[in-house]
Amino acid sequence: MTIDKYKSIKHFKGLNSLRFFAALLVLMHHTETIRNKNGLENLEWLGLFRNGVNAVTFFFVLSGFLITYLLLKESDKTHSVNIGTFYIKRMLRIWPLYFLIFFIGTLLLPQVLQLLNIQYQMPYQFGQVWYYFVFFLPGLVTFYFGHHLLEPLWSIGVEEVFYLIWAPIFKFFKKRLLIILSAIIVLKTATTLLRIYVFHSALLTFILDIFKFDAMAIGAIGAYVIFNLKQSVSTLVIYKKGAQAIIYCLLSVYLVFHDNIKNQYWDMLFKTPIFSELLIDSMFIYLIIGVSLVDQSVIKLENRFLSFLGEISYGIYMYHMLIIFAIMQFGKLYFAELNLFSGTLLFYILLLGLVILMASISKKYFENIFLNIKRRVEDRRK
Repeated sequence: MTIDKYKSIKHFKGLNSLRFFAALLVLMHHTETIRNKNGLENLEWLGLFRNGVNAVTFFFVLSGFLITYLLLKESDKTHSVNIGTFYIKRMLRIWPLYFLIFFIGTLLLPQVLQLLNIQYQMPYQFGQVWYYFVFFLPGLVTFYFGHHLLEPLWSIGVEEVFYLIWAPIFKFFKKRLLIILSAIIVLKTATTLLRIYVFHSALLTFILDIFKFDAMAIGAIGAYVIFNLKQSVSTLVIYKKGAQAIIYCLLSVYLVFHDNIKNQYWDMLFKTPIFSELLIDSMFIYLIIGVSLVDQSVIKLENRFLSFLGEISYGIYMYHMLIIFAIMQFGKLYFAELNLFSGTLLFYILLLGLVILMASISKKYFENIFLNIKRRVEDRRK
């Protein structure tokens, strides 16, 4: 890859695959949590199945990276950023499925449950929560009403808030981009310290936990560095094969065993407030850049099947809770008779089959309608 191409990259190889694996980790987390709550044998105790927060954090780092790279690319080409077009493209990608799931979960599902005479009490009524979803604060539904079927939408709300503020900040303060991104991280660090040592507020704690703008800032810093890099990424010392092996092994062990390892040095690395979050975010951006841009990457993820799964990963993420709920409602008694191995194997075969099918149908017959409009908007800007 020539250096000039860092300013005109059209496709980051392997990132669709990473999207799918992140969505899969969220699915696994929710599956084991729900199986445990329903008294089924489960694997919730293993760290690998408790990566929901890590996976969503990865999505935030990835969003910060990709969105900032696209803004840098547009600014470099046109010497400006069209904020209106940016918003329209984000709306066309995110809003249709977001509001469809909102409609299904708050209006359609209660009617279907009543029609099928299924005794399930929704934790809220439509009138109590609609404004949280409409104004992209669905995380507050979880805070005020507890766990629910639309809980994954909280991360979409966080990303929408980020998109809302990031485009104008980028446009008007581009020359001070690194200062602003550093300030975001410092501000998040300061507010976290205040939350720990001064303000013991449950709401403040929850808000700081979900609004991971520091993760997005680290992703954005990664995009800025790559866009302005004057040498090949592959030549950097941190991406020599030995360094890759060490960092990827550490990240893999963390994702598989993070809650299961009891060691003071491990706790210093991965359970220290603020520092550990920044370390994990940094390993995620290292992974994103390594997989997509390093010629001699030890992790190769670019293939058609994984790429397809990555393309429908938004649907996998959005539909999986509804499908887990359906499986539990109609198959709980059957799965209760199975042992851990057979129950887990059968549950995941059924779940993945249904989720991939549903996400594929949604992408082809619903989301693509709006994505085609998005492409026409992009073509007009070229």
